[in-house]
Amino acid sequence: MSEATGVVRKSIWSRAREMAQQAPPERNRYVDFLRALSILAVVVGHWLVAAPYMKDGAVEGGHLLGILPWTQWLTWGFQVMPLFFLVGGFSNGVSWAATQRKGGSYESWYSGRLQRLINPVLPLFLIWTLVAMFGTLAGIERGVVAMAAQLALIPVWFLSVYLMVAAVVPLTWRAWKRWGFASFWALVAGAVAIDVAALRFDVPYVNFLNFAFVWLAIHQLGFAWSEGRLAPDRALLWGIGGLVALGLLVGFGPYPVAMIGVPGSGLSNSMPPTLALLALGIAQAGFALALEPAGRRMLGNLRIWTGVVLVNGMIMTIYLWHLTAFVLVMIAAWLLGGIGLDVAPGSAAWWLARPVWFILYIAALFPLIMLFARYERASKGSGEVPHWRLIVGLLLICAGLGATAAISIASPLGVTGVRLWLVALPFLGAAVAQFGPIHRLT
Repeated sequence: MSEATGVVRKSIWSRAREMAQQAPPERNRYVDFLRALSILAVVVGHWLVAAPYMKDGAVEGGHLLGILPWTQWLTWGFQVMPLFFLVGGFSNGVSWAATQRKGGSYESWYSGRLQRLINPVLPLFLIWTLVAMFGTLAGIERGVVAMAAQLALIPVWFLSVYLMVAAVVPLTWRAWKRWGFASFWALVAGAVAIDVAALRFDVPYVNFLNFAFVWLAIHQLGFAWSEGRLAPDRALLWGIGGLVALGLLVGFGPYPVAMIGVPGSGLSNSMPPTLALLALGIAQAGFALALEPAGRRMLGNLRIWTGVVLVNGMIMTIYLWHLTAFVLVMIAAWLLGGIGLDVAPGSAAWWLARPVWFILYIAALFPLIMLFARYERASKGSGEVPHWRLIVGLLLICAGLGATAAISIASPLGVTGVRLWLVALPFLGAAVAQFGPIHRLT
């Protein structure tokens, strides 16, 4: 068994090494490095903050940030979704500019991005629909089924936002080319206005507009990076400025320290995003770009660069399935009588046990990667999808992903225990947006 595993590992590494050696010299390897770093940081953060434990024979869903308030400061380092949007802005800007130079169409450009992002999600939805359905029919308590499904599908919220941000790249790129950094500051002003309306004047639901203002602002910085407008020395000033602004907002404003939601907290900096999270994003972007020269020198090492290529080749699979691996390990521990779950979260024994648990999570994640990474490499169809179908498909997909993050696919009512209408939305949207491509009439 170990010999077979070694062969698989060697094969994976060899393929990644070949791809790394074939990378063109003009490729900015630091972009790939930041993408991999941000996703791995999210994985580690999720595996740390989720702290279930046994109480009276049942599993309770503990949350480390609520149990140990001092750990909320760690989210300033582990909440790195801003880096992913920064990298997305760089990649989308370069790609869209190249498409325009070649006379390509928006339909072709965006349908390729949509397919690459949604294809890996559909197997996750299908598997967890079956788990929730058969778990309910088998008599497992609906609350347990709902908790497992909700936890495993947390990652999908990000995709709904990112797909929307990518969909409007032609507009945001045009704004960048015309107004430069003013397009960024206009979005910052929008985020300020939204927070004032929500937090000072209690305007209901308006804060959800900051899903657009905050993430689009960081995305604009990616455009600036792609055009060399954020040199390392200038980026360092941005990093310091963002950090100072964050400190003032948290220290003197209404914003909590944690950059993700904490159970029992009245205000979340991430759901929806706030001005504090935008300040964190500016700080992270600035410091990351200040380190770019050192990072690019580091990535000249073939082994390090191969590792980055390897992670990027399965990055969506790692992101989407890492909490499923976590749930599988928790189920196994529960079936074994709650082994390891009797340790109080946040205690010295709990911290000492983290390396062992992380090894178990990785062991559970590895076969999931082997099974599902192929969906990241799915080939794109030929031809183009009509614009209206792209938009309708996108809206259906994002509605399904957003509702999943908000209310879960698991239902407290009904025979199946699953909100089948919700599960159907991403599949229906993918079908509308991808299948049956057309060709231009000449």
